[in-house]
Amino acid sequence: MTVELALHCARVRYGPLEALHGVDLVCPSARITALLGRNGSGRTTVLRALAGMAPLSAGRVVWRGADVTGTPAQVRARRGMFLVPDRGAVFGGLTVAENLALSSRTRNEPTGTETNPLPYPALSALLPRHAATLSGGEQRMLAVTRALLSPARVLLLDEPTSGMSPAHAARTYALLAAATREGRTVVVAETALSAPLADVTCVVHELRRGTVAFSGEPAEPGAPR
Repeated sequence: MTVELALHCARVRYGPLEALHGVDLVCPSARITALLGRNGSGRTTVLRALAGMAPLSAGRVVWRGADVTGTPAQVRARRGMFLVPDRGAVFGGLTVAENLALSSRTRNEPTGTETNPLPYPALSALLPRHAATLSGGEQRMLAVTRALLSPARVLLLDEPTSGMSPAHAARTYALLAAATREGRTVVVAETALSAPLADVTCVVHELRRGTVAFSGEPAEPGAPR
C-alpha cells in the first residue's frame, strides 16, 4: 500500500483547548479514506491539519514521504491539494459558471456543454445563478464539482453530501470513487458510515474526542456503523 498522506503523533490546539491528542493515521494513495465521528470528535480538524489550515502544536504531516508540517496551506494547494470545507466552499457572489471556471482543468471550454458535461446534470440549469441563491444541497454539489474539475491529486472534503438527496449523495460517492480510479486520493469527513460511503470506502478512521478509536476497513470487527 502506497501512503499518500499521514499524521504522526499530531496535536492541534485552539487556544487553551487541544482538539487532537497525538493522532496517528494514514490515507492510502488512489483510494477513499473516511474520517468518521460526531461533531467535536476531531475529524474536521484532521482535514484542516492535512490541508495546512490548522497548524500542529506537535507531531508531523507527511505527504508522499515528505514532511510538510511547516508548509503553508497555499503552497500545499499549489502542489495539488484541494480542501472542500463544510462551510464557505463556494463563492456566493459569483455565478455557478464563474465558480466552475475558477477550478476547471479545461479552461478553454466551458463546463456544462455537450462535450464537457457537468458531474451533476442538475447544475446545468443553474449555471447563470449566483451561488449564494442555491440550496444547501446544490451548493455542496457545486463545491464537489469544483474539486473534481480541479487539477488536484488530493481531494479533502468535509461532509460533501450534507443537504443532498439520497440519489445525489450516492452519485457523489460514485464520482469520488471514479476519481480514485484516475489515481486521485480522496479523504472525506462524515458523521457516520452511510450506505453510499460504505460501498466505496477503503479505509475508515473513527475519531472520538480527538483520538483515533478505530482504523481499518468497514467490514472489520469493531468498525463504526
